[in-house]
Amino acid sequence: MTFRPLHDRILVRRVEADEKTKGGIIIPDNAREKPQEGEVIAVGPGARDDSGKLVPLDVGAGDRILFGKWSGTEIKLDGEDLLIMKESDVMGVLEAGQAARKAA
Repeated sequence: MTFRPLHDRILVRRVEADEKTKGGIIIPDNAREKPQEGEVIAVGPGARDDSGKLVPLDVGAGDRILFGKWSGTEIKLDGEDLLIMKESDVMGVLEAGQAARKAA
């Protein structure tokens, strides 16, 4: 099933955090926090400004982003846990992810 976000909303897949600490301690599932990093799967066309002009989003599909701990609405689509959030919930784009994507 395909999903197309509307307006300034984006569809995000959480990027799973490491299961070990840098010291080698394994973190059990129930002690792990939900990651605040994700990959943008799909984006809406953008928001409209006061004059009605469409303003495109700054993020695009494939971008790795950071977002707030309580951002977005969790949904299950085709058995996968995803988030729908507004672009304003995104704190920033991880540039290393963009450089790797451009090289590919």
